[in-house]
Amino acid sequence: MLTVLIVENEASLRKALRVMLEIVCTTGTKILEADGVQAGLQVIHQEQPDIVLLDIEMEDGTGFDLLKQINAPTFQLIFTTAHDQYALQAIKFSALDYLLKPIDPDELRAAIQKASEKLQHADLQAQIGVMMQMISGNRDADRRLVLNDKQSTYFLRIADILFCEAEGPYTRFFSKQNDPILISKNLKEYEEMLTPMGFIRTHHSYLVNPTHIQLYDKTDGGALVLDGGFNIPISQRRKDFVMHTLESRS
Repeated sequence: MLTVLIVENEASLRKALRVMLEIVCTTGTKILEADGVQAGLQVIHQEQPDIVLLDIEMEDGTGFDLLKQINAPTFQLIFTTAHDQYALQAIKFSALDYLLKPIDPDELRAAIQKASEKLQHADLQAQIGVMMQMISGNRDADRRLVLNDKQSTYFLRIADILFCEAEGPYTRFFSKQNDPILISKNLKEYEEMLTPMGFIRTHHSYLVNPTHIQLYDKTDGGALVLDGGFNIPISQRRKDFVMHTLESRS
């Protein structure tokens, strides 16, 4: 039997989520409810749910406060939140799942299905650690980005990422420590996450970490040579922007 816990501050939203879960989950699913951080902690300790749908803002604290009080979570986690860009950015860096309110039943079904398939994975504590580091505003060199493919979860030091390359709707990551990693998200999504950290979009297919640029090759339209000998093209329309960005960093 699958056990799903709803931790949600508003009674009407808890009721709506329960109704949707009763529709999208298989027969025999046990649905539990809690109205805040302390109630949620009590139910988690008593019932050991498989999946927790966790609101971020509640009357007695936040979903992050709840997670700080669980040393070794055994459940899969899905955040439910209004559009809080700061919190969402941290969630995205940790590759944790989330649903934006108002919650769409099809998106809920997909999230529950994905969480059900990952019940035996033990990466949640490390992913929460990445998220908490983002929320704390810590910008040290050990800040990480979590990547999931079908087989593995990767925790990349952002400082070690050389560049990202678009491959259709996918993104391939090249880093100092790993073989290339192909992720089923488009480059635009990672551009939005990594540009505030200094990464540069040099071309419609490339996003570069400027700390690994060795030189700017002006021949044949221009290219950046990175650590490891990688040559990254610069599109004509982005050339002025790239040059201005590099000059401002020097």
